Amino acid sequence: MSLKIAIIGRPNVGKSTLFNRFVGKKLALVDDQPGVTRDRREGEGRLGALKFTVIDTAGLENAAPEALEARMLAQTKVAIEEAHICLFMVDARAGITLEDEKFGAMLRTSGKPIVLVANKTEGIKSNDGIYESYGLGLGEPVAIAAEHNVGMGDLYSAISTIADTLEVNQTDDENFNWDDPLKPLRVAIIGRPNAGKSTLINQLVGHDRLLTGPEAGITRDAISVDWTWKSAERDWHVKLFDTAGMRKRAKIQEKLEKLSVADGIRAIRFAEVVTVLIDACAPLEKQDLQIADLALREGRAVVLAVNKWDVIEDRAEAFPEIKEKVARLLPQAPGLPIVCLSALTGRSVEKLMPAITSVYEDWNAKIKTSDLNVWLQDAVHRHPPPAAKGRRIRIKYIAQTKTRPPTFVAQCQRAEELPESYRRYLINGIREAFDLPAVPVRLYLNKQKNPYAKD
Repeated sequence: MSLKIAIIGRPNVGKSTLFNRFVGKKLALVDDQPGVTRDRREGEGRLGALKFTVIDTAGLENAAPEALEARMLAQTKVAIEEAHICLFMVDARAGITLEDEKFGAMLRTSGKPIVLVANKTEGIKSNDGIYESYGLGLGEPVAIAAEHNVGMGDLYSAISTIADTLEVNQTDDENFNWDDPLKPLRVAIIGRPNAGKSTLINQLVGHDRLLTGPEAGITRDAISVDWTWKSAERDWHVKLFDTAGMRKRAKIQEKLEKLSVADGIRAIRFAEVVTVLIDACAPLEKQDLQIADLALREGRAVVLAVNKWDVIEDRAEAFPEIKEKVARLLPQAPGLPIVCLSALTGRSVEKLMPAITSVYEDWNAKIKTSDLNVWLQDAVHRHPPPAAKGRRIRIKYIAQTKTRPPTFVAQCQRAEELPESYRRYLINGIREAFDLPAVPVRLYLNKQKNPYAKD
């Protein structure tokens, strides 16, 4: 079991800034307005020689039980229960507030080791706040300025002193082969707002790991969730990424939403398989197609999931229509897997992971060079390349250069004169001959050099 540290505090005290400092990347969204973080977010952190899992949490706020803030507070309480050490952060410039006192008392009753962290101490105005924090009864505060990397040595000393008394191990990063059972499969769930992305992940993992509700745009950060899916052949370690809903670019005005969408795009680039979740009540709108096209252009393996299938009355008629639209509007991925499900009720959710793992294996496919060249000779014989300026174009040799996605290079005379339509013919031939219907296939034409040409 690795060391887990949760960062706790009221809104806008700098929790996400410290989280980013620990992980060494700007993973968590940071903005001046309070309440940016909603779900709890985990990352692999490091401070000096200490390695740990750090949890960024939503700001602690009092709210009515049915309010979104109350659901955020419940997520924070789960983080406190999972953590070995809690960093209770206060704003030294603003001083100690009634909320700080109330939540400090709540942390004391948790029984967890607590490190009191006074943030934003880079100016003289912070001195009064540091002295006030002694009144919380949580020991001596550690003065830091997370944004400016000040006080990290003192924070390391405070954390390591407690960590030495705990029976936890530090884990190092390991490199795995793509088919290693221990390697986590990275799956991003993307789609328009209110398509049911967080609800789907909660249904997959079997508990309310992410905030959900009728409000559109609840998710802001791209949140990763670790999960194990057991198939008949093996146990798959999966890292699911929940992302913010992506609206049309013209409708995005606020800075925070722009940051959320950028975080979602980063999750697509980081993932191996992208599940595009669409609403069965309004399937395959322009934005759905643009999101799927983005994932395919990034070279990701893609699965199309049609959510809210339980509200469709005539499913026998609706499914062929969706299948026909996908084939017509996404011709760059013929044979794209389509899974119709209901994230709310759990109907057919069990069909999603088999589709994801199948397309993932195709995405990692390796084809023998000899088989490729036998196929090439047959393809060129059946449909020779068109002549350019009265001269034949010869394709002499083809080889696979990489996987993820499958990428091929063909040696070709006058490659720049080969029509794009013929290149698509070759790509579709590779798909059909080697059973790669749904993943992106890349083919590059390498112009042969004339050995008799002068330098």
